[in-house]
Amino acid sequence: MKKAPALLIVFQLIFISLMAQTLPPVDKSPMDMSYYPSNYPVLKIQDKPTEPLAARVVYSRPQKAGRTIFGGLVKYGEVWRLGANEATEIEFFKPVKIDGKKVAKGRYTLYAIAYETTWTFILNKDTDTWGAFKYDAKKDILRVTVPVEKTTEPLESLAMSFEKTSTTTFKLYVAWDTVKAGLPISL
Repeated sequence: MKKAPALLIVFQLIFISLMAQTLPPVDKSPMDMSYYPSNYPVLKIQDKPTEPLAARVVYSRPQKAGRTIFGGLVKYGEVWRLGANEATEIEFFKPVKIDGKKVAKGRYTLYAIAYETTWTFILNKDTDTWGAFKYDAKKDILRVTVPVEKTTEPLESLAMSFEKTSTTTFKLYVAWDTVKAGLPISL
């Protein structure tokens, strides 16, 4: 019987110490993920996928918050992590081609260099990095320059999504503020 109160005190001390630990706050730029084919995980659990999983992008979604984005927050001509926080990562679940160049199945960091009329997407083999502070061009797999498109409405949060363009091709669209750019990918 004397062990029960002692155990109760020990458990209360453990509980109090756990309550004293603080958890990190929610990110101002929350992490998000997009798949090709779109909604793949939902389709998979419903046994309705129409094609196998080909790609996934993981990125953080910064907010415009009244700021000038392109030419301001995102400097023209400089390597950008393509989002916020950790550098954006793209994973291919099968070999693909980008701009006619073969890209092996695997996980890569995706950077961009924004200009007013074009963006250069950069696929880099250095993963698990924060920002573009340690960007090393020697680890680039490829670079591809694409045109920038104007959008009809400004987008408050950065967004990425895959869109099928033919039976064997799709694009990763990156949109924010009043622009978007699409990285063409083929199977």
